[in-house]
Amino acid sequence: MTEAVTLSAGDATFGVRALGAEPVSWRVAGRELLWSGGEAWPRSSPVLFPIVGRAREGRIRVGDRTYPIGVHGFAAGETFSVAAQTDSRVTFVLCDGPSTRSHYPFAFRLEVSYRLAASAVSIGLTVANTGDTPMPFAIGLHPGFRWPFAAPGPEGHAVEFEHAEATSVPVIDGNGLFTNALRPLAFDGRRLPLSGEVLAREALCFLDANSRRLRFVSPSGAAIGVETEDFPHIALWSRPPAPFLCVECWTGYGDPQDFTGELAQKPSMRILAPGDTSSHAIRWRFEERAA
Repeated sequence: MTEAVTLSAGDATFGVRALGAEPVSWRVAGRELLWSGGEAWPRSSPVLFPIVGRAREGRIRVGDRTYPIGVHGFAAGETFSVAAQTDSRVTFVLCDGPSTRSHYPFAFRLEVSYRLAASAVSIGLTVANTGDTPMPFAIGLHPGFRWPFAAPGPEGHAVEFEHAEATSVPVIDGNGLFTNALRPLAFDGRRLPLSGEVLAREALCFLDANSRRLRFVSPSGAAIGVETEDFPHIALWSRPPAPFLCVECWTGYGDPQDFTGELAQKPSMRILAPGDTSSHAIRWRFEERAA
């Protein structure tokens, strides 16, 4: 099954496809809020698992073996099964198999659920270790929101954080690896004004962020709110001048330039004991404001 499942609640609709359990549309009162994919970036909102970011040299090491793995893992390219569905809710499931074990030698169950309300989407991500050895993993969500989503042009948009954040972020090199260098950001209090220039040099990664809530704000006053639970890292990413902004939440992040360890030693990985589960939640909320 690769076609999109469509949820509805009031005058809101939400489309998500089984390939990657990836949302491809979120419409509130006829207004599309998600980037629908295009030449600049072909995705809309991929699920990131079992790593986030890039692995050094495109591979991970477990014990004495190495495994090839792509950026953000493999979940986005796997077809999930529908475990439950109503008019406003759907749950997708992915379990390990030959295609996953060639990249990641662990037994797992990944459950992704979506619940639509009139102006909000609640998202749940649950990882279970179904094997008999400890399982290192990272998980994240990578939604691309339209920029602009409620204004005639991209100017004047900003991200407002719940709490004050670090005013510099790690520099990411041309291979997608984290360096020890930092780049400054021009905050206005807890507000980060957005421009093509500030987003032109890879993602802005707020590691161990203070905020669990933030708002992508239009000059009209309309906003897309993002709330997270058990995601310590936040990233903002785009490919200017393409009209989208990704507001990402992560449990892990890309390899440092000099990292040569095993997967379990990679910074910010979670280790899940056999039989245990780990649950994470995100909520998107559309807030309409008068111009």
